[in-house]
Amino acid sequence: MTSQTKPIELYYWPTPNGWKISIMLEELGVPYDVKLVNIGKGDQFEPSFLKIAPNNRMPAIIDPEGPDGQPISIFESGAILQYLGRKFGKLYPQDERKRVAVEEWLFWQVGGLGPMAGQAHHFRNYAPEKIEYGINRYTNEVNRLYGVMNRRLEGRDFLADEYSIADIASYGWTISHANQGQDLNDFPNLKRWFEAIRARPAVERGVAVGKEERRNLADDKEAQKILFGQTAR
Repeated sequence: MTSQTKPIELYYWPTPNGWKISIMLEELGVPYDVKLVNIGKGDQFEPSFLKIAPNNRMPAIIDPEGPDGQPISIFESGAILQYLGRKFGKLYPQDERKRVAVEEWLFWQVGGLGPMAGQAHHFRNYAPEKIEYGINRYTNEVNRLYGVMNRRLEGRDFLADEYSIADIASYGWTISHANQGQDLNDFPNLKRWFEAIRARPAVERGVAVGKEERRNLADDKEAQKILFGQTAR
């Protein structure tokens, strides 16, 4: 396994996407420094941050010991997970068939579970008007996606052959299941998986990173303007 002498810089806020990387770094046991990106205050639009995350979204990392020993910056949580898995040789198998299985479920989360759960959360909790069509559309789609996971986890412990970045990616987006209008009791295999992942010490530590900064933004109109306005300062 590759050693890490200089801390990886983690640009982070305690959200499902941020948790992916804090959990991964805790699982790997490598040193890292947290650089908080307060998305409610617009830190994601700072020019210095945009240099490493042009989509003005966290998380992002800077690895001072990147390829050939030179620094590398990476944005997009899925790409970060793959990079860290390759570099440190953990939680991202080298066997091609096993790796494909991990990638299938990683991209399933990145392209489906995350965006749909985020929209359900938005329409159910943040939208200034209660739009029933939007609420039902996304709540039902998350319900379908939870069902996909539940079927996948029948008779197996993890989304792929073994615990991997696919599980790490999906776990954070199931933490707020109630805010997405979902009851884990309706998905017994998913619930068993959820509780097993939650019990991992590294997962507990990863989710706790910046916990004191996390708050409900439902009543913070200024933060909502920044988060949902889609315009830079």
